[in-house]
Amino acid sequence: MGPIGPGSIILIAIVALLIFGPKKLPELGRAFGSTLREFKHATKGLADDDDDKKKIEEKKELTK
Repeated sequence: MGPIGPGSIILIAIVALLIFGPKKLPELGRAFGSTLREFKHATKGLADDDDDKKKIEEKKELTK
């Protein structure tokens, strides 16, 4: 199964338009975008926490 090409994206968009309708589609897009933004923010926070822990452990190793 290869990567999603432009034809596949167009087909998905047409099916979504048929299922949800033109009035509901922008609302779903906004909801998806805000969910994705929150997810990225949460994962960035986790990555920052891991980096902080590594720095603290490195400082402890250097001071020994």
